[in-house]
Amino acid sequence: MDILTYDWFSDKTVTITVRLLIAAILCGLVGIEREFKRHPAGFRTHLLVGVGSCLMMLLSIFGFEDFLNSHEQIQGFDPSRLPAYVVSGIGFLGAGTILVHGVTVRGLTTAASIWVVAGIGLVVGIGMYYEAIFTTFVMIASLLFLNKFEDLYLRKQRFHHVTVIVENKEVSLSSIVNELEACKVPILNVSIDDHPNDASTSLIKYSFKIHVSNTKKLPEVYDKIQSIENVHKVFATE
Repeated sequence: MDILTYDWFSDKTVTITVRLLIAAILCGLVGIEREFKRHPAGFRTHLLVGVGSCLMMLLSIFGFEDFLNSHEQIQGFDPSRLPAYVVSGIGFLGAGTILVHGVTVRGLTTAASIWVVAGIGLVVGIGMYYEAIFTTFVMIASLLFLNKFEDLYLRKQRFHHVTVIVENKEVSLSSIVNELEACKVPILNVSIDDHPNDASTSLIKYSFKIHVSNTKKLPEVYDKIQSIENVHKVFATE
């Protein structure tokens, strides 16, 4: 196709341009929310993912028209194959935003938002504008407001800071975490102090922030931790 003879104002060109712009706007709106909250993937990342996904869908729909028209004997062309690779391939990009700190995992929401904006780009590319706009609305609403409902729910729970003093190298962090998980106690944060109160270099202090809806369950939790061999002391503060 000669760029000099290309019809820049044909219906197809206008359709492609409009769809790319809509994908940029919708996915950019999601990215702005992530940018304001200072997440690793922000405005530019979400915009590029959405536009790129839309471009792949447009390529699948319009990119092979001339070839197929000149080779009518070709059968079984499937325009969904290329977008299918976008859906699976975007997972690698999303995985790059997930960070693991001990038992705390961060970035899952951002990874999910990247996956969804890829879907938004695809549906815009095929011309499903209502679906794309409605999905964007639901997505932004969930990112802006659902976390407030989660915080409100968590405030109803009782937070506790549990400190466990153990013999150094004799009790692993994973063994204590396993006991808490067995009691179905969510762990919000973990910290480690190699020399608690500078009293003895042979001791190590694990500090856990947990939340428990039923405080009557706490004695059972403390007993299970205290039963671990080489645990010197268990105490908690609210």
